[in-house]
Amino acid sequence: MCGIIAHVGTDRALGPLVTGLEKLEYRGYDSAGVAVKNGNGLDVWKCSGQVSELKDTIDTVESSATLGIGHTRWSTHGPPSDENAHPHTDESDRVAVVHNGIIENYESIKQILLSEGYEFTSDTDTEVIPNLIAYYLDRGNEPLAAFKHTVADLEGSYAIAVVVDGNDSIFAARQGSPLVLGVEQDGYYLASDVPAFLDYTDTVVYLEDGDTVEVRTDGVDIVDENDEHVQREVQQVDWQPDETGKGQYDHFMLKEIHTQPTSLQKTIEGRIDADEHVTDLDVDLDLTDIDTVHLVGCGTSYHAALFGSSILNRCDVSARAIRASEYDVNTGTPPENTLFVAVTQSGETADTLQALRQASDVGASTLAVTNVVQSTAAREADEPLYIRAGPEIGVAATKTFSSQAVMLTMLSQHIARVNETASRVNNVGQLLSDLRALPSAVDRILKSSDAGDLAQEHLDKNAYFFIGRGLGCSVAKEGALKFKEITYEHAEGFASGELKHGPLALVTERTPVFAVCADDCEKTVTNAKEAQTRGAPIVAVSPPSHKIVDTADAHLSVPDMHPVCSNLLANVQLQLLSYYCATELDRAIDKPRNLAKSVTVE
Repeated sequence: MCGIIAHVGTDRALGPLVTGLEKLEYRGYDSAGVAVKNGNGLDVWKCSGQVSELKDTIDTVESSATLGIGHTRWSTHGPPSDENAHPHTDESDRVAVVHNGIIENYESIKQILLSEGYEFTSDTDTEVIPNLIAYYLDRGNEPLAAFKHTVADLEGSYAIAVVVDGNDSIFAARQGSPLVLGVEQDGYYLASDVPAFLDYTDTVVYLEDGDTVEVRTDGVDIVDENDEHVQREVQQVDWQPDETGKGQYDHFMLKEIHTQPTSLQKTIEGRIDADEHVTDLDVDLDLTDIDTVHLVGCGTSYHAALFGSSILNRCDVSARAIRASEYDVNTGTPPENTLFVAVTQSGETADTLQALRQASDVGASTLAVTNVVQSTAAREADEPLYIRAGPEIGVAATKTFSSQAVMLTMLSQHIARVNETASRVNNVGQLLSDLRALPSAVDRILKSSDAGDLAQEHLDKNAYFFIGRGLGCSVAKEGALKFKEITYEHAEGFASGELKHGPLALVTERTPVFAVCADDCEKTVTNAKEAQTRGAPIVAVSPPSHKIVDTADAHLSVPDMHPVCSNLLANVQLQLLSYYCATELDRAIDKPRNLAKSVTVE
């Protein structure tokens, strides 16, 4: 779960490498480093801490090098330290490597290399790669051959970029971890994600698992897993460079909360026919005769899957939301006529990809609800459904949850229509009409929310509980996740009826309860009152006319729309609440401790 950037061209490399690391810091910020090839060897700068600390050490460097690699790390093997920071080199500093993923057989490789006299200075699995390349170089192999031999010896998941002293190429390989090639007139980039080089080019080539690449100033050679030379499709991305900056906002998270009207509009655009009250998702996959739907995701995407499964079940389509990391142990063989829906913002989440492959292996039809065009999930699923939310840099997902939930709502109506099921979603016409109005409703909340004032009233509490029922349960769980991610305070989300089956023992006057009541939820009102009688302050997240407002101690208002939309608006209020509480606590909002944006290891 790290960020890789590499550049080769006619211009100086050091500036674009550091810029790329700054753009990729959401993928990891335990340490950072760069290596460039100059006329007298390799120059390496690296340190523990954030990219800004690395930048301070090289701001005065005047390097004419036009080839180099960089890395920002989220630790898996070995704690954050200068020694464990990438790039890693062999003992003679001939080879420098940056790596994302896990080398599962690194211990056995390391023991062989130690027995041959090669030295190691870090705790990482990555350090075996430069030493293994050096091993093959020492036996007379040319750099490309040494790299290919090394890759063939590795087991696990990885994206790798390598520079070798005396050679004018960057060597790279991908297996189970993202790597994309950026193409410009006078050179090339390699990166874990497009925003790393979007300031320089929007022309990309998405590499595939098993690809080995040699990148030079004058061209690129790609060899697939069968050792065949291949051409990968050249594409233009539709993201703009300013989408990856903070603009006028103090944090990426706040920007992404406030750009939800735009991202939702893009998600919905062209997919709802308001006159006929149907959805048009342009899905070629045959979705008739679906017996059951498995919606699978991790973290925020799992909560979006919960939201979608609730709507599907109301459409008389049997659906389950399943945590991707538990899919292999909790599902068995999917029933015949199962639709598998992978919900993943990045399209690269390792647990979700593993579940997708498991479902594909037994013949299930598969969809990927994702934000990244040509991501691994998009390519491996039978069909991709792009949420079109634009790049999301903040580690705590906000706009992508909203867009995922809306996409799954539209998918539920599409499946119900093609299967002619008797939908129990009240007033489908109003639902689709209100979905079209959702972006403007979000904008009204952003302009009128009292979440900032409420945050100041609820600092320094023992715990924070979020409750809801049905659609509100997934919103409550997501609200709690956002709160704990960026405030570091203890927060839990519950189905409201479960409050009395254990969690009520923890309730005191220092345990505020946020009750999501965006639809008819009499039982949630009762559960909130039970907590209130134990001293808990109750904050209602509901339309102003809801009866819970009369009971609650405070209120975050949402417009009275179709329950699907009102619940999504409640989620926006809880995003703002989390943000403002974290701001008051002076947390690292865009870089919460121990977390990374894209989790590409299992």
